[in-house]
Amino acid sequence: MNVLNQWAFIGVFFLLAPLLPALPIVLGGVFAPRKPNAIKQATYECGVETVGDTWVQFKVQYYVYGLIFLVFDVEMVLLFPWAMAYRDLDFFAFGAGFLFVFLLTDALFYALGKDALKWD
Repeated sequence: MNVLNQWAFIGVFFLLAPLLPALPIVLGGVFAPRKPNAIKQATYECGVETVGDTWVQFKVQYYVYGLIFLVFDVEMVLLFPWAMAYRDLDFFAFGAGFLFVFLLTDALFYALGKDALKWD
């Protein structure tokens, strides 16, 4: 197989890649039933009509919980391949993984020290 044929697969991929997600969207727009009415055109907000002021200020604490969860969720995604290849790692790779775990543990203790994880 020559080099041109190998690059042909990549070219076909780049041509088909935009079509695969666009095709269902176009087909849905063409074949979807259209029966508009006033209820369907109204703004939907959890099915309940709002009472009073709709502007509610959330505590920043909830965002901190989300960020800490996200950090440790990403940590698990990054540590899983490292743990699977643990026996084959050289000293540098082991040290990099250990430093990564150390920094995240340090960040956790920092968050605990700032009382960022207290639920008030």
